[in-house]
Amino acid sequence: MQINSDITAQAIRFIERTTYADLPEEALVIGRRCMVDTVGLYLAGSQEQSVRILIEDAFGQGGRGDAPLPGGGTKKVPAALAGRVWGTSGHAHDWDDTQVSHDPDHVYGLLTHPSVPPLTAALIVASELGNKDGRDVMLAFQVGFEVECKISEWMKPRHYRRGHHTSGTVGTFGAAAAAAKLLGQTGDKLAHALGLAASFASGIRVNFGTMTKPLHVGRACENGITAALLASKGFEADPAALDGTWGFFSVMGEGFDAAKADAGFGNPLTIVSPGVSVKPYPSGILTHQSMDAMLKLVLDHDLKPEQVERIRFFAGKNIIEPIRYPIAKNHLQAKFSMPALLAMIVLCRRASHHEFEDAFVAGEAMQDLQARTDVINDLEIDAQGYDKIRSRIEVVTKDGRTLVQWADERYRGGPSNPISDEGLDGKFRMCAEGVIDAAKQDELLALVRGIDKDADVARMISLISGTSPEGHAAKAAAAE
Repeated sequence: MQINSDITAQAIRFIERTTYADLPEEALVIGRRCMVDTVGLYLAGSQEQSVRILIEDAFGQGGRGDAPLPGGGTKKVPAALAGRVWGTSGHAHDWDDTQVSHDPDHVYGLLTHPSVPPLTAALIVASELGNKDGRDVMLAFQVGFEVECKISEWMKPRHYRRGHHTSGTVGTFGAAAAAAKLLGQTGDKLAHALGLAASFASGIRVNFGTMTKPLHVGRACENGITAALLASKGFEADPAALDGTWGFFSVMGEGFDAAKADAGFGNPLTIVSPGVSVKPYPSGILTHQSMDAMLKLVLDHDLKPEQVERIRFFAGKNIIEPIRYPIAKNHLQAKFSMPALLAMIVLCRRASHHEFEDAFVAGEAMQDLQARTDVINDLEIDAQGYDKIRSRIEVVTKDGRTLVQWADERYRGGPSNPISDEGLDGKFRMCAEGVIDAAKQDELLALVRGIDKDADVARMISLISGTSPEGHAAKAAAAE
């Protein structure tokens, strides 16, 4: 286990020196796509019960009026508290983008959700300062994204395997770096911000399938913003907190990959290579290939729910261990339940956030089909390794047929099979449906797509926050 390094110093130099002009056009194009995806998720997440609880709590605490809240109207709260709500909202549906890694030592797809922490921190601090434009926000986002992703990539896979939730732990650094960049921090203050972030980083996977899972990302945003703000006021921490025997890498990950770290930050930018994946479904990334396989099987055979006798799902431990609920009782558990997700596809032929409702998941049809779904650890699939997500579905029909479909190992939404701009806009509008009207959707989408081209950032934030709670109230009333 390596304990000696200068990774903190590398991070400081990268944050200090990177300018908007240093960002390649490809990074800017991908960054705008990540922002479109994330802003849509702020809107969808603002209607979730967990986020409404956090909004009520934030308003109840009072304090400085630094920034508004998604779906919270014009009222403002302190910056760090706003970060908690925005971050939780962005991750509430588990539909935000994911970091790609080609390292076979990593359990495929289990790195981090990179966009919500740095974008949240950038928007909140920009709102607080009031003198930052879209280029500033883009630069802070890109810097935070890169710091977060490189720490995640360089850390030993043991970090995730033993139960840490990377989006909560490493996401804290993404938020801190983005906030520090907008605050103009350099030198000691920047080192202290990273040191504070190292001690604030937290989140364990036992809470997957509960409200607390997205709160991990909310707390990463809150803690990253807090770290940067405290450092600005002179609060001190260890200036090399990523390094050494008791540093973040050693304590949280049992070391790091020295060869990767030698390449340094930004060489290349992770957002460009190996890239970022945009999620097609609001569930754990390890489920998506299998859900696409089930959808293909259903459509190819025009399979009706009443024709299904039994479903058998074969996969390796990299899917079965984290996707852990044998029968989901609510929509949060369904995000981490293969029986629930496969049943949803059979019953609805789609799985958007509109299907992830407690009443539907707990309903008779979903519960019955989940109970008739077997999840089987296939040792032959395990033996092929975890560099890709591999699975096979067998559906036994009531007339005696066995329909078989292997999942496509290419991830839909990933760099090798990306969602088109049109498809991304469609996801954005699906997220915004019932939250803001069509005219505001058009305006917001245009602002985000042109964020670093003289877009009005204040107007963008007001469109996200200016939604009213009525949409949530109506939704709740309809479910009763």
